[in-house]
Amino acid sequence: MDRLGSRCPLPGYLRPSVLICLLILAASFLSYPVLRTLSLQLHSAITGSYVSGTYSIVFVNCPNEQIARDIARYFWNGEIEEATEILLLIKTKTSKVRMLFSYIRLVHPFEIPEVFSLPMDQGDARYLKWLEEGTGED
Repeated sequence: MDRLGSRCPLPGYLRPSVLICLLILAASFLSYPVLRTLSLQLHSAITGSYVSGTYSIVFVNCPNEQIARDIARYFWNGEIEEATEILLLIKTKTSKVRMLFSYIRLVHPFEIPEVFSLPMDQGDARYLKWLEEGTGED
């Protein structure tokens, strides 16, 4: 019986090699977001191109306008900037986004306008049908 016990581990007992593999897998899984971010930054720096997912939009609920103003202060040209801005939402086909960006650059007063797009993942079917009808052909 001792011989059998030495060759077959007891239930619930993990061999050291299996435990090491599980630890490596867990470490890889936990470090993936960091490694992905670093690789995207490296790719962008080398190629000079934007890689989807490099930047994020953060939505913040604030209890009042003063808190929102305090949070929204930012540095621009070495000074703290506090500006009133109006957010314009334009819904269009993804195929028309580049053309829209070109137009905005022509008419916007800022040297570098803050303009970007987010793909719609889901939406009300009736609204999306209305949007399709309203945006015309590509």
